[in-house]
Amino acid sequence: MDNQRNLLLAVALSGLLILGWDFGMRYFYPQSDAPVSNDVLEASVPAATADGSGTATGAATDTAIVSADGADQAVVIEAPAGPIDMVTALADPNRVAIDAPRLAGSINLVGARIDDIVLKDYQESVDEDSGPVRLFAPERTDGQHFAEFGFMVGGQRPTGRELWQADGELLSSDTPVTLSRTDAAGVTYNIRLSIDDQFMITAEQSVQNTSEAATIVQPFALIKRTSTTATPDQFIAHAGPLGVFGGTLEDPHAYHELAELGRWTPDGAASWLGFADNYWLSALAKGDGDADVAGFESLGDDLFRAVLRYDPQTIAAGGTITQTTQLFAGAKESVILDQYEDTGITYFGKAISWGWFEWFEKPLLWLLRTLNNLVGNFGIAIILLTCIIRGLLFPVAQKQFSSMAQMKALQPRMKAIQERYKDDKQQQQQEIMKMYKEEKANPLAGCLPLIIQIPIFFALYKVLILAIEMRHEPFIEFWIKDLSAPDPAKILNAFGYLPYEVPGFLGIGILAILLGVTMWLTFKLNPAAMDPMQQQIFNLMPWILMFVMAPFAAGLLLYWVTSNVLTLAQQSYLYSKNPQLRAAAQKEKEEAAAKRAREAAEKADDAAKDGA
Repeated sequence: MDNQRNLLLAVALSGLLILGWDFGMRYFYPQSDAPVSNDVLEASVPAATADGSGTATGAATDTAIVSADGADQAVVIEAPAGPIDMVTALADPNRVAIDAPRLAGSINLVGARIDDIVLKDYQESVDEDSGPVRLFAPERTDGQHFAEFGFMVGGQRPTGRELWQADGELLSSDTPVTLSRTDAAGVTYNIRLSIDDQFMITAEQSVQNTSEAATIVQPFALIKRTSTTATPDQFIAHAGPLGVFGGTLEDPHAYHELAELGRWTPDGAASWLGFADNYWLSALAKGDGDADVAGFESLGDDLFRAVLRYDPQTIAAGGTITQTTQLFAGAKESVILDQYEDTGITYFGKAISWGWFEWFEKPLLWLLRTLNNLVGNFGIAIILLTCIIRGLLFPVAQKQFSSMAQMKALQPRMKAIQERYKDDKQQQQQEIMKMYKEEKANPLAGCLPLIIQIPIFFALYKVLILAIEMRHEPFIEFWIKDLSAPDPAKILNAFGYLPYEVPGFLGIGILAILLGVTMWLTFKLNPAAMDPMQQQIFNLMPWILMFVMAPFAAGLLLYWVTSNVLTLAQQSYLYSKNPQLRAAAQKEKEEAAAKRAREAAEKADDAAKDGA
């Protein structure tokens, strides 16, 4: 009765685990396609905020300041009253086109904002008519995300709606563009924008004081975005605010934590800061000037800002200053980030959440890319990489099995010692250690190989999560078109032939089934003596993991299934080389079964006696 009750309890807890996993994932990591709130608090932020990035209070947004001779000195464009759609925002004539090898979009001359960027090499989905990934979008649109460059004057920031003039119609890798405007005092501000052949835009901000009085100016740069379109933050891969401060990567907060803090200014001099998604990054890299403020703030309503404001400088009449800042807006490609790091941007490659095993994960990613280039299929590359890792670890597994075989051979002697000295535990332990020494056996030798393998397989698992190279990569065209997405062939919708989506953990696909079956076979191939309750739990574990892992990326399941198949082959081979190990395990299994049969018979006899 106890075993039956425990089994029922295990089944109930397993069901709760499956349901709780799905609920927890939806609660803590909501989907990023939720509708964007359009109540922007930007207009209510006071001008003299601590980081200097607020909107000036009392500034007119629907007037033009005109000089005495009638020439427009500072034109301020009225802000829209509410949310706007993307088409309307991008149809504004006050824009300069961007066309670089890997980026396209436009610059908004109102506010000197780079608020329209798409990534040419990456599609939104695997559909043939899918457009490119949109990284930046204008303010008040769904998914607003943009960078802005400007100047604080006398401790005050202008409205952010000033109209700038451009000296060209196109920003490309060959043609830089300079934005300029002159304020009512006669001070001229310039922002020279240039772009390389990857994802980096350089902004050279300069001021020419052609007035008759000195002025105090602070160049600044900021990135503003909504979190509603952000990648959910995970324990294995950070998504949210991050940067390098004082030579250390700082990424402790998710968006909801930053919202609770209100503002976060890490200690130490900033090298770069911004916002990371799983595959994308927008970041500001500080130039040579000292930063007065470098940090993050929550604006409320799921809006956040990364701010880089330089120290104030007094510019005498007729004087000039120049400050350079770089803006990265693109894909988190390891090779590209490392190249920028080599130019002097400290730890820029750590924008990818490598963690402690970066020293091992990067070579794995390199090998995965190399295999993909050789075979032309990322799924096959995953299989080959798993085979290579297993092959390299085979001597370790062989050592583990040899140690297990040796310990099995010593089991009768150990039981005899335990029985002989059952009343003297200290003497018992001494005799057992003496036996190990005589036989040159190490009881920990079977565990050490497992410990060695844990970081290796964890690193491989993490590489598959972080690798942008796996995004939208197919395995078998008619089945898996995107290895970074869950297996689309679900049982409950007839493998995609029925027109509805299967929610959460119920989405059991072919790979999830293979995962459960191969794991069950590995447990069956390596029987171990244990009490009935433990045996039942191990019998249930493969099927529980089948449900838990079903929503994960197909590439991860492909790796796990391949690993299980190789484990089966490895165990079969090693058992053939160590027959005493299989014989001992089978004997223990038979003894355990006989013991359970005797206990059942005794209970039946007791029940019969009680009934009589």
